[in-house]
Amino acid sequence: MPRLGAPFRWEKLGPVFALEGARPDWMRSHAYLPTALVLGDAIRVFMAFRDEHNVGRMGWVDFSADGQFEVLGISERPCLDVGRPGAFDDNGVSPTAVVRDEDGALRCYYAGWQLTPRARYLLFTGAAASTDDGLSFTRLSETPVFERSSDELIVRSGAFVARDRGVWKAWYAAGSDLVQVGGQATPTYDLAYMESADGLLWPPAGQKTLRPKAPDEFGFGRSFVEARDGLYHLWYSLRSRTYGYYIGYGVSADGQSWTRYEADGGLMPSPSGWDSEMVGFPSIVDTPAGRFMFYNGNGYGATGVGVARMEEA
Repeated sequence: MPRLGAPFRWEKLGPVFALEGARPDWMRSHAYLPTALVLGDAIRVFMAFRDEHNVGRMGWVDFSADGQFEVLGISERPCLDVGRPGAFDDNGVSPTAVVRDEDGALRCYYAGWQLTPRARYLLFTGAAASTDDGLSFTRLSETPVFERSSDELIVRSGAFVARDRGVWKAWYAAGSDLVQVGGQATPTYDLAYMESADGLLWPPAGQKTLRPKAPDEFGFGRSFVEARDGLYHLWYSLRSRTYGYYIGYGVSADGQSWTRYEADGGLMPSPSGWDSEMVGFPSIVDTPAGRFMFYNGNGYGATGVGVARMEEA
């Protein structure tokens, strides 16, 4: 992969949370899609946990924000449960972005999972709100805020959403096609971009900003975007037949046309250990102790959540 000279690198600090010991039934396995929010001296990391039937519900883990990542608390019950039968999120909910609104409330964008016999899953995006810093969320709608459309038929999810200069902006996975991966029909999807005035009413389709490079790449998972120093910076989760998932890095002047730096500035699987088969789903926070990335390793959170620290290259 080309190395274009990102001015930083990530030092892996190892796993900071894994599901071990006795846990409630809804938290039997996985700690998936870490989505971090700094709350004073703590970092609240929202994630999905699976029950014995692989149905995910959203909870949280609080870590100390001093760079030691001591576990301060774990949710005893889901802060967002699955939707009612027949809803777009009746087989799982997974957080993808948590945004502080202008009134101080939190808004969570989440992936709603629904199973079908012909595709492994359908994924659309829901929204929920919290007035207690994420201890509990209430759905803003029982239908998706990123609803299916003729241009984005199977997947409109994995959404990273931010408010930028008064505009709600989303970078998300969008796709209508299937590919064979490991003998299964699996959705393939681009990274798309769209805007909204209120963060609830969105266009039926976005602009495709990054496309997988066939035949090895076939999708972009939940990414992380920020505006800094006059540029947009993107850490993207790329689905690859070679690597499973890895985290790449890109820059853009407008948040839409990206230059991919590939693994330089991103994160690759380790030679061995808990994240040797994949790394994905970055969530980055700034603390007095430094800038840190939370991410998943092998098995989509089966081995837990790890942290990497940003250092100058």
